Amino acid sequence: MTKFVKKSEINCKWYEIDAKNAVVGRLATIITKIIRGKNSPKFSPHMDHGDFVVVKNIEHIKFTGNKFENKKYYRHTGYPGGIKVTTPEKLHQKKPEEVLKLAVKRMLPGGPLGKKQLSKLKVYVGEKHPHVSQNPVLIDVSKLNNKNIVRN
Repeated sequence: MTKFVKKSEINCKWYEIDAKNAVVGRLATIITKIIRGKNSPKFSPHMDHGDFVVVKNIEHIKFTGNKFENKKYYRHTGYPGGIKVTTPEKLHQKKPEEVLKLAVKRMLPGGPLGKKQLSKLKVYVGEKHPHVSQNPVLIDVSKLNNKNIVRN
């Protein structure tokens, strides 16, 4: 018999990640696993029992290759001929946190569950963030795999 986790049994933890020189796609997969709850032995795909993730220093995030200038993000306004195109370089200048949020959002399931899980991602420019009182556990992305960090 399959045992399901009840809402009252869910305890969310907080994790902190320093995005300095981190590769966007690799960082997004690590964050997505934590937000969805796949790092927990009690994972079930239809429930939200993931943990919170705080990402700091987002302005120092990197892409591999020429993706920073050449990659394109498409969106549509809903009007005829209303397709809009932007690059990570332009998006990074306006809203540096939006590049990582887009990468994580596209790895989450669509619909209400994905939106709820995406709200557990907190992204900040610089070192400071208002979630110090939650005592987030620091995850060193460079120690997980040496490809996670771009070395200049």
